[in-house]
Amino acid sequence: MIIAKEPVPGRVKTRLTPPFSPAQAAALAQAALQDSLRAVAATPATQRVLALDGLPGSWLTEGFVVIPQRGAGLDERLAAAFADAHRLRPDPVVLIGMDTPQVTPALLGAAAEALERHDAVYGPAADGGFWLLGLREPDPTLLVGVPMSHPETGKLQLDRLERAGLAVHHLPELTDVDTAADAIAVAAQAPETCFAAAMRELGR
Repeated sequence: MIIAKEPVPGRVKTRLTPPFSPAQAAALAQAALQDSLRAVAATPATQRVLALDGLPGSWLTEGFVVIPQRGAGLDERLAAAFADAHRLRPDPVVLIGMDTPQVTPALLGAAAEALERHDAVYGPAADGGFWLLGLREPDPTLLVGVPMSHPETGKLQLDRLERAGLAVHHLPELTDVDTAADAIAVAAQAPETCFAAAMRELGR
């Protein structure tokens, strides 16, 4: 499952402006979302879900069930997305956002396989958050109330999982694209992605 915003100028990747314009930031967000969709589409799964804030566009890859996001804060929206996806099909759920265009089917496949032996799988982000969370049995209490967009979001989320007694498998750290410096680094790391192509089109 991917949780994402419709890539509309002024609503996505606002921390990229400046140096990018709102339209350029939205183009980069769309490219990152396309990379995320392609990675999920290429990963073996019983169901592929996009939990979307907004409306789907021409960027949407075939084979996804689109559901609306529910809830106020990000913690509530994540909990609702897990619950809704699990209600559609009661299998373990692996969730990512749209901020890691360098994600690969191999990483996502490893996360799914880990849930065969662990209760949860966790992918830390370089900014202190997390880029992936997988749960064998989604439970809103594992997410609701965890402070989001905080320097210690990842630590606090991991603490919540461990206090619940879950066996957690850890994945490698990835960089979320939040700032222009992040965008440059990720595009260099994954030059074959739509995101890197969009960066090149912008002369970066």
